[in-house]
Amino acid sequence: MKYRFSDTTKAFESSAVREILKLTQGRSIISLAGGLPNEQYFPVEAVNEAFDRVFKQGKGVLQYGLTEGYTPLRENISKHLERKGIRAGVDNMLLTTGSQQAIDLLTRVYIDPGDVILVERPTYLAAIQVFQSRQAKLISVDCDADGMIPEDLERKIKLHRPKLVYVIPTFSNPTGKSWSLERRQSTLNLCKSNDVLILEDDPYGELRFGGGEPMPSIFSLEQEANGGAVVYTSTFSKIVAPALRTGWVVGDEQVIRHMTRAKQAADLHSSTMDQQALHQLFEHFDLYGHIDQIRTAYETRMRQMIDLMKAKNWDGVQWIEPKGGMFVWVEMPEHINTQELLKLAVEEGVAFVPGISFFANEPQTNTMRLNFTHTDSEDMVRAFDRLDRALQRMQQTAAR
Repeated sequence: MKYRFSDTTKAFESSAVREILKLTQGRSIISLAGGLPNEQYFPVEAVNEAFDRVFKQGKGVLQYGLTEGYTPLRENISKHLERKGIRAGVDNMLLTTGSQQAIDLLTRVYIDPGDVILVERPTYLAAIQVFQSRQAKLISVDCDADGMIPEDLERKIKLHRPKLVYVIPTFSNPTGKSWSLERRQSTLNLCKSNDVLILEDDPYGELRFGGGEPMPSIFSLEQEANGGAVVYTSTFSKIVAPALRTGWVVGDEQVIRHMTRAKQAADLHSSTMDQQALHQLFEHFDLYGHIDQIRTAYETRMRQMIDLMKAKNWDGVQWIEPKGGMFVWVEMPEHINTQELLKLAVEEGVAFVPGISFFANEPQTNTMRLNFTHTDSEDMVRAFDRLDRALQRMQQTAAR
C-alpha cells in the first residue's frame, strides 16, 4: 500500500521532551526534562472517593454527555475563576481534554494556512507544534523579565498583521517568568486596538510562590461580555492530576460556539466520568488547601535547584529564578550548545530539555529548561553532580 498522507503530517515533529524521555527508559537517568507534577502530591484518596460518589449515582453516569462539558463542573469552574477576578459563565466556557486541546481547537477555527501568529521568545513547544500543523507563520516577539516588549509587539503587529497572539504571562513554560501588570495591560491595549485575538494560556497560575496577591490575568483586565479580545485557557493537570485530562477555555460566546462545533467533530466530548469526579472534588475536598501544599513543596524544590546551581558556580551561566510554576530557564555561555551538552549529560545519567525546542525562530542554542517539581532532594543533588561532570567534559573538549 502506498500511503498518501496529508501535508499536515509534515508539520508534526516528535516532541523533544518525548524523545528525551525515550532516552531515559530502562536506564538510571535522572530526568529534569519532563514538565511533570510530582506524584507524591496527587490527592489519590480524595480522587478515589470522588469516583465512588460518582458511581453511586447510577448507570447514567456512564452515558454520553454535553460537548460543552458537565454543567455542575462548569459552574464550579466559574466560581473558581471569580477568585481570580475572572467573570465567566457556563455559556462562554468549554471543557476540553486538557488545555492543550483548547489551543488546538482555537487554532482550527481561527487560523488558516499562512496566517501570522505572534509568540513569545521563547514559548511553549507543544503550542508551536499545533500552530505549525495549521501551516501558520510564527513570528517571535522580543521579551524581557517583564514580558513582551511593547515596542517590538507594536512593530510586529503593524508589519505582519497577525491574527493571533499566543502568550503564557504567568510562570511561563519554559522561562518561569511572570509578566508585569503594565506589560499585560499594554499587550491587551495593542491587540485590542488592532483586532488581534489573544490566546492566554494559564496552566501554572495557581503555582505561585512566596504568598502575596496573584497577578491579574489579561482576560480579567478586559472583562467584556462579548466581543472580547482574549480567550483564556487553564487546566486541572497541575493542581489535581494530569491523567484526568480536563481543562477549560473561556471567551466570547461566538468563539466558544465555534470551538464547541470543532470539538464535536474531534471527540464529541471529553470524559464525563472525569468531569463528574472533579465536580465531587470541588464539593467535598479542600482543593485550595491542596494547592497551598503543592505551592509550598514546589517552592522548596525550586530553592534547592537554585542553591545547587549557585554552589556549582559555573562560569558565565545565568538563570531566571521563577516566582512560580515548574521550570528554571538557564543560559549557558554562548559557545555551549546544549544539544551537544545533552548527549554528554545522558552519558553521565541526567537529562534536560535543550532550549532550541522552545523557539519558533532564531533559536538560542545555549539555553536549557530544567524541571524542579518531579525530582526528590537526593536525586536533585546527584543530578547536578552529573550535569557538572558533563559540562566539565564539554569545556575540556572545547579547550583542546
